Amino acid sequence: MEIRPLRTEIDYKAALEAVAPYFDQEPEPGSLAGDRFELLLMVIEAYEAKHHAIDTLDPVEAIKFRMEQAGLTPKDLRPMIGQANRVYEVLNYSRPLTLPMIRRLNVALGIPADALIGEQKIRRAVGKKSGKSTVGKLAKHTKPATATKLNLIKPVKTGRRKVQARKTTLPR
Repeated sequence: MEIRPLRTEIDYKAALEAVAPYFDQEPEPGSLAGDRFELLLMVIEAYEAKHHAIDTLDPVEAIKFRMEQAGLTPKDLRPMIGQANRVYEVLNYSRPLTLPMIRRLNVALGIPADALIGEQKIRRAVGKKSGKSTVGKLAKHTKPATATKLNLIKPVKTGRRKVQARKTTLPR
């Protein structure tokens, strides 16, 4: 019984071919064939974890994927997320998902909670005022899991042509 580490894609394909017959007629655990089957699976899993890793899906992308599968529109998400403007804010990365939203999306759409809890990109809010960009920048949560407020860094005019940054906190 010669089983060795998989180093190339050719080795990987050969291991897949070698393990395929065992799926049709699974060998008895503890037997020579059963041990070979188990070792081949372990080697294949290790290679796949290293070379064919599946990236975690962004929560908003998970929602959009489920919407596409079920033929839903943003209007259909209102019972789970809130009013239409809030739905669009979430789908455009302007507003993060809250725990109640995650729970409702999990129950109503069947999206796994793990996919909804993942790290979500937050888009920076950019506006234009008299030719100058960035009226406000949306910052990350102050507390990762239990965040209830967002920090907003906003330029404030303090006098003639002087602008000073002021940090304010907004409720969710």
